[in-house]
Amino acid sequence: MRVATYASHSALQILRGAKDEGFDTVAFGPSRVKPLYTKYFPVADHFIEEAYPEEELLELGAVLVPTGSFVAHLGIELVEKMRVPYYGNKGVLRWESDRKLERIWLERAKLRLPRVYDDPDDIDGPVIVKPHGAKGGKGYFLAKNPADFWGKAGRLGIKSKEDLSSVQIQEYVLGVPVYPHFFYSKLNRELELMSIDRRYESNADAIGRIPAREQLDLDLETNYTVVGNIPIVLRESLLMDVIEAGERVVKTAEELMGGLWGPFCLEGVFTEELEFIVFEISARIVAGTNPFINGSPYTWLRYDFPVSTGRRIAMELRQALEEGRLGEILT
Repeated sequence: MRVATYASHSALQILRGAKDEGFDTVAFGPSRVKPLYTKYFPVADHFIEEAYPEEELLELGAVLVPTGSFVAHLGIELVEKMRVPYYGNKGVLRWESDRKLERIWLERAKLRLPRVYDDPDDIDGPVIVKPHGAKGGKGYFLAKNPADFWGKAGRLGIKSKEDLSSVQIQEYVLGVPVYPHFFYSKLNRELELMSIDRRYESNADAIGRIPAREQLDLDLETNYTVVGNIPIVLRESLLMDVIEAGERVVKTAEELMGGLWGPFCLEGVFTEELEFIVFEISARIVAGTNPFINGSPYTWLRYDFPVSTGRRIAMELRQALEEGRLGEILT
């Protein structure tokens, strides 16, 4: 068995983690990035210069580990139809990518969520407008009232209320962004807190370097395209808040879609009152795990060797292989 993934997003740690567990590795994607995975960071034993080389992956006996880039580039329909064994539950994809279904999931998990506006004309405070799907924050924008919304909506091709199905208008909650990363072992039925990050976003973080007076003069528009990730160690008294939220999400997933296993991330903020408010879930490995290729403070508390999220995936695959239980975790 070989471990394969698309050459982007978090592929470096996935492939390195697989090699640490003794697996041969396969990366596939654009020819331009091949040296990144074979020369500069030699973590891919095989590199295939195609967007999705199904026949070759089948011949190599590969198991596919999905990332946000993989789903975004190929689309849910193709991922659902692929014949290569897939680590995780494909049934989660539509619940994650459709913000209405995602909200049903998180509401049933009894998480504290921001308000959602169905009608832009009802906006009565700051909102953040988000296109559907995993796009790394691209296209997000802030609005403060209906006129502000309609003045900015054109950048997403929204010209009337008939076009609103492509976005979610969400209350903008003031707080500290916190992104806890989890791993749920279906084999052991245990949830693990792997690491926590916050995102470094352009140009939202860059604007803060410009004095307020000049910001007004420049008439800047804020966007939230992610360019990197910053590690966070959360105040210890808040850890149970995020862990209990993760447990409820896993339990609800079993009821709604047959389960969520492997890596996932709850994306939210802690308010001034130290309330954890979740605005979305990423039901796969997130790029915020990349600062922790040598492990995090939380994985060091659990393991006595470096464990990234990528390696934890490989450890689960190794356990399933040795116990003859691959069928339980592949779809």
